[in-house]
Amino acid sequence: MFTRALAVAALTSQLTVTAFAAPLPQQAVRQDNAGAATARRLAAIRDQPLLLRAFLREMPKGGDLHSHLTGAVYAESYLRWAAEDNLCLATTTMTIVAGTCDAQAGRPPMTLVLQNAALYSQAIDAMSMRNWNPAASGHDHFFAAFAKFGPAATRTGDMLAEVASRAASEHVSYLEVMLSPAATTAAQFARDIGWDSDLARFQDRLLAAGFREAVRTEARQRLDGAETRQREVLRCASAQPDPGCTTTIRYVSQVLRGAPPQRVFADILAGFELATFDPRVISINLVQAEDDPTAVRDFSLHMSMIDFLHVRYPRVPITLHAGELIEGLVPPEALRSHVRQSIETGHARRIGHGIDLMDEDDPLRLLRGLAAKNVLIETALTSNEQILGVAGKRHPLALYLKYGVPVALVTDDLGVSRSSHTQEFQKAVEDQGLDYPTLKRLVRNSLEYAFADPTTKKRLQADLEGAFSVFEQRMSQSSAPIPAR
Repeated sequence: MFTRALAVAALTSQLTVTAFAAPLPQQAVRQDNAGAATARRLAAIRDQPLLLRAFLREMPKGGDLHSHLTGAVYAESYLRWAAEDNLCLATTTMTIVAGTCDAQAGRPPMTLVLQNAALYSQAIDAMSMRNWNPAASGHDHFFAAFAKFGPAATRTGDMLAEVASRAASEHVSYLEVMLSPAATTAAQFARDIGWDSDLARFQDRLLAAGFREAVRTEARQRLDGAETRQREVLRCASAQPDPGCTTTIRYVSQVLRGAPPQRVFADILAGFELATFDPRVISINLVQAEDDPTAVRDFSLHMSMIDFLHVRYPRVPITLHAGELIEGLVPPEALRSHVRQSIETGHARRIGHGIDLMDEDDPLRLLRGLAAKNVLIETALTSNEQILGVAGKRHPLALYLKYGVPVALVTDDLGVSRSSHTQEFQKAVEDQGLDYPTLKRLVRNSLEYAFADPTTKKRLQADLEGAFSVFEQRMSQSSAPIPAR
């Protein structure tokens, strides 16, 4: 009887579970059908740029893991803020400057520049890749733009508000933004103490001088103030907040790789300290042109610094610019190992760009290693084309995907590039031939490989899947015919 009762109970339980579970396969089938219909729609419009752009703008895009804050802001904003702050424009260099303005001396007040259409347009062109002449060096024009923002690039809260609002409008839910939360303090300590090639002793001297508390204090004050201003600009406490209020932002502490060794080490140490202390700071990265002569000369030294500090701060994840180079830009020797060193010595879990992959020693083995270690490549198609002239079949994106290396699309410096989140996806379709399932995988990667804390990541991933469900249902139910070409 007992055995029979157990059998009946088991059967009843099985029927109950089956009854409750029955709708789930149907729901999954509906979602799969919607996904397939969405994929067919993209395939049908991939050669129709306007329809493709509208499709991609509405598509959920997850996170942008590689965004320089100063480069993400459009020049128009810098010029407007400069006018509000009574700054001037040095017309010989098209640089925003402080001090006494004098139009006759070539330093008109920015308020007058905003009223002069020709001068205003010239300033925008100088501070971005707009109307850039492809016959000139895109690399040089791009990097020169950053020096022209001047004191207008100190309005961190306004800058965060702009990038957060733009991300939300393009269905990007998460940003990892590169900035310098404690640059002033790190620079001061580096100057005061000076270089010491014994890294352990150098770290001890910095910490003994009060470095830890000083960088934490500066970063806390700067980030708190910037986020307060960001919320004010976006009206986050109002009845009609900007959608950017929902954008989750985390910070990557940037290191100026063209600086003297003592400054580089101090910046790296500051980043590790902040990522340990403040949950808003989640990683470090080396910035500035990788072909800068100091950056090339000291590349291995910088990796050894990161290696040294990684042992002391093992929980801090690392992302590094590496391989943002091409043949002819630097001597061949500089192309042979930057990506590999960044992973093996720099402990990078993500690589920014990785363009010179096939110039590295044993590149196919490197590809397999990237896939085996799940090292994600942050791919910035617009930036790679403008700075390095690498696009289409010359871009290694297809190789990364072929070898199973995880990839996410990123914007890099969308303000300077005059790009958008949507444009990066459009380039992926038009120039790289990616289909909808591949785009969807890259979007999921952007959150899977994010450095946000597990709770935040889980929330973002759940929201993303919900957004995909809504998007695909809408695309599959659309009755609008697709116009013939």
